[in-house]
Amino acid sequence: MFFAIRCRSSMHFRETITAITEFIFCEDEPGPVDLALVLGSPSISNVEPAIALYRAGLTPKILISGHGPTKAGPAEWRVYRDRALADGVAERDILIESEAQNTRENFLFSERIIANELTWAGISSLAICCKPIHSRRAFMTARHYFPKFVRLVMLPPRHPADIQADNWWTMERGRERVLGEISRIAEYGQKEDISLE
Repeated sequence: MFFAIRCRSSMHFRETITAITEFIFCEDEPGPVDLALVLGSPSISNVEPAIALYRAGLTPKILISGHGPTKAGPAEWRVYRDRALADGVAERDILIESEAQNTRENFLFSERIIANELTWAGISSLAICCKPIHSRRAFMTARHYFPKFVRLVMLPPRHPADIQADNWWTMERGRERVLGEISRIAEYGQKEDISLE
């Protein structure tokens, strides 16, 4: 099933798709930032934009966050770190947050690491590297937990295996994930784990 509501016309359908897409998917142009924060995920693509920033000289540090919700296999942060090292990121330029098991914890725990190891006084801009479908909730959660003066730059990967803004509605998996993400944003809002600013 696609949507619970029936669209009256193809124009209404396109407007609905556009509105949902513009809400869920956030992406900015790459540029210089003080830190790239990578959110863990079962697949590796989230780390790719951070590596690209680092190799282009656009960020001096990468913070990888996430153990992952599963106890099977290696922790997400370890897989991401190993990929970054293999792609030329110096170990001294990688910070690790190893405990987070969900989006709220990614930002809550990362905030403490940034405050203690880098200090917020040295961070005026920060790139968030996460799945495209996760970008709105990540942005809203970061806005809640991170200082308001920090400029947030959303840099999701462009990996073909990730659900993207330009085709999510064409596949059942994409539709289910987008509608599920809307529900999760509502849940985070009820728990006051996101900012609406």
